Parts: sequence; C-alpha cells; structure tokens
Amino acid sequence: MMQNEGQRFRFSEAPVWDWQRAYYEQKGLHAWTENQVPQYITSNPMIAMAYAEMIFGFLQDLASKGKTAETVTILELGAGVGRLAHQILFKLTELKDFAGVELPAFRYVMTDLVEDNVLGWREHLSMQSFIDQGILDFARFDAIQDTELNLVVADTVIRPGDLKQPLLLIANYFFDSIPQELIYVGEGEIYECDVLVQSPESPLHSEPAELLQNMILSYEYRRAPEYSAEDYPYQELIALYKEELEDSHIMFPAVGLSCLERLNKLSESGYVLITADKGDHRLDNWKFADPPEFVLHGSFSLTANYHAIQYVLEQQGAHTRFTTHHYKDLNVGCMLMVDEPLGYINTRLAYHRFVERFGPDDFFSMKEWMDHQVERMELKQIIPFWRLGGYDAEFLILSANRISNLLPDASDEEMLDIQSGIHIMWSSYYVMERLGDVAFLVGQLLYGMYMYEDAKRFLELSLDADWRKQNSAVLYDLAVCCYELELEEETLAYTRKVLALEPDHEEAIDLLKSFECL
Repeated sequence: MMQNEGQRFRFSEAPVWDWQRAYYEQKGLHAWTENQVPQYITSNPMIAMAYAEMIFGFLQDLASKGKTAETVTILELGAGVGRLAHQILFKLTELKDFAGVELPAFRYVMTDLVEDNVLGWREHLSMQSFIDQGILDFARFDAIQDTELNLVVADTVIRPGDLKQPLLLIANYFFDSIPQELIYVGEGEIYECDVLVQSPESPLHSEPAELLQNMILSYEYRRAPEYSAEDYPYQELIALYKEELEDSHIMFPAVGLSCLERLNKLSESGYVLITADKGDHRLDNWKFADPPEFVLHGSFSLTANYHAIQYVLEQQGAHTRFTTHHYKDLNVGCMLMVDEPLGYINTRLAYHRFVERFGPDDFFSMKEWMDHQVERMELKQIIPFWRLGGYDAEFLILSANRISNLLPDASDEEMLDIQSGIHIMWSSYYVMERLGDVAFLVGQLLYGMYMYEDAKRFLELSLDADWRKQNSAVLYDLAVCCYELELEEETLAYTRKVLALEPDHEEAIDLLKSFECL
C-alpha cells in the first residue's frame, strides 16, 4: 500500500526537486567522496585541460582587444566536490606561466547551493595556494532566484553591472539538475505534463535518497496555451517545436534560461558559457521522445535540453558550438554571448582543438575500454595513455598492479617516465578521501624501481594520511629506503617498529644484526 496515493504537481514544482536539494544539503561534499554522485567524467584532468585551454584562449582574445585592465571572473555553477576547479586552475596558471604573455587578471569563483560545500572548499588543503594567490574565491548561489554573488574571501558583493569584462561561466551537470518544465507536443499542440508522485513512506520520516529511490511517477497532460501566447518569452522556440515535433516529451529549461539572464546582468559585456552534460542540442533527438528517465545516484539527473538553450542564445546574437559528431556520454558546448563573438578567435580555436577534434567525451569512451584492457597492456601503451589523460590518478590506481608486474623488464627510460609522471600527477592531485591509498601505491611503485628517496617520501605520506598503513610490510620498505639512503637512525627506528609488530620478521632481524656488527 502506498503511503502517498499520488499528488499532482507541475513538473518544476514537484517534491522531487526538494528531495534533491535536501540530499545535497544532508550529504555535503560526501555526496561525491562516497562515490554516490558521479564526478569523474566532468572533473578529470582531460576535461580540465580542455576547459583551461578555452579559458586561456578567451583571456588571449581579451588581451588582443586591449582589455587587460579589468579582472575576468570565471564562475563555476554547481562546483561539486571542487576537483574540476582545482584542476582547471592548476592547468590555467601553468599555461599562463609557460606563455609569458600579458593577459588580464582573473579570479575563479566556485559556487554551490549548499553553504557547507562553500565552507568546505574554503578550508580545503588543496585550495589554499590558489586562495593565497588571490585567484580563487567562493560564493553560495541559488540558480532559481539569486541575482548577485557574495564572495567569501574578498568579502565583497558582485551586483548587476559591476563586471566590466565578459563573465566566463562553467556549468557541468548543472542544467539537468535544476528544476525544469516538462511539456508534450502532440498534433500541433502544447501540453503541460503534470507529474503524480507516489512514495511508499511518509516524506517526513524518510531520507531524501530513499524517497528518490522508491518514488513512483506518472504523468497527466493538460493543454497549455500560455506557451504559445505572443508574450511568452520563448514563443518562437515553442512554435518550432509545434511545427517540427510530434508525440514528443520535451524538458524545457525555463529556470536555466532565467539563471543565464540574471547572470548576464552582472556584466556590461555579456558572457561565455562552457558547459557539459548529458543533453542533446539536435532537434532530431527530441522527436518522439519518451517521458524523462530519472537516473538515480543518491540524487538524480535528467537529460538537459541543449537545443533550447542553443536556440534561445543564438536568437539573442550568440555564437554557439557543439561537436559535429554525436556524443556518447558527455556533450560539451561553448556559447559566446558577447559582442562580435566570431572575433574571439583563440576561444573558438581552443574548442576546435580540444573538444571538436578530440575531446572529453572521446577520452572517456576510450578510457572505459582501456580500463578493461590494463592487464593485457605493456608499459609502452600504459605510459602514453596515462600521459594523454593528464597523468590522471584514477588511471594510475587502476593500473598500478599491472605496472608493478611489468617493472622487472622495464627499461631505464620507462622507469624515469613513470617517476616523472608521478611527480606531475602529485603536483596537481586534489586531496580527497584516498590520499593515503594513492600515496601508498606511488610509494610502492617507486620502491619497485629502486627510487628510494621518492619512495620514502610517499610511503611516509601514506602513513601520515592513514594509520592503517602502519603494518610491518610498509615499515620494512621504509627501513630499506633509509638503509639505501644511509640514514642510520631512521633505518633502526623503522626496523624496530617492524619487530615490535612482528618479532619473527626475518628480513628485519637480519637488517638489525647488520648494524649490530658494525
């Protein structure tokens, strides 16, 4: 028996959106670190590199126009666990330093609806260097209603008209996760799809994730002439849908478009939007579309209607880009809502090089396949793919065992490339729950390559991050590292710790005796 026999709501006002909001407020950053909400596909080093290249191109374009006096604000909407922002800033500053050209100053502002997430980023160890450089700030932002940004670090407010430079927006898994309308096109008419929500438990006594997991949804349709009214702001788009579509359910991003309009008012010079989502920009893909599928992962996600966003922005004068080929998992777009958008040549070239030609969606498709091939790969395949992915920690974790097995036959050059890759990876590593695991894997690989100084550093980091690594095997490896580095006192200290845990440890006993004979 259903506790709730079904209440009828307009789709954008259904309780599912409140449950989603409650889920994120309850979980905070743990929504991502507990591997409930997907984050890898939109926050790995490859997508960060593509975004950093487009942002760098945007800064170059502004510089070429002589617009270097004012700071550029880069605003990430729904910044999640923070990993993407960290990776982008690392790669963007690297590009800036490498190029050595004059660019406008920039600040990256991470936003989220949940206040605890904003405070969590502010205190995060990996964020401190960027905060100290004055290029990172934070703000709580409600996409449904907010019209200004209250910056946490600078303790200032960005209000409509305050920004002189165009705003650069980043929106990953954003438009599919905020309230949307659901309409139905049939026989040349527009219908509103109301949703009936049933739940087996009382919403007052259930966890948000449980409510979402157990909800049962059905739809009822009613004529909605207001969408076709002359004063409806998106009437031309609706007219196109009525003409071209039949028997089609359309997710309509009215809140998302309103959010873009409010953000546009912050700047006198418009904005550039870089966005990635599970969403279609081709009208053909909305033909005969079924009711939306809720993909559950603690919270939920839907399919974003990029066609609507693209159409509306182009009607307003924007230049928009999506790939000419079809996406598989992640559709990446770049939309320039600025004066003379075709004049932003470096921005458009960066999209062409790092998204159109080979981009984050292509890489993710390859990585899904490569993940299953690791045990059959040789170092000559593993190392280049790791490099292609920006020395991604996730791939190293997956392939560490295979690399270790291949080390006895590795060349000196291959081992040096692995060592170099480890240092590059670690320099941009965003500290999450697995710090101890990653440091331990890295330490073990370096130990296997007889790189004792580096191995010692990472094995000690793993001990500091996770006391559970305090076992005789790790401590003995550290004792050997110290022995090879001629650190006598530390060798004895680690050897005695091994014997305290395992008195019969033969290698440790022999090592201790070698010192006693001196």
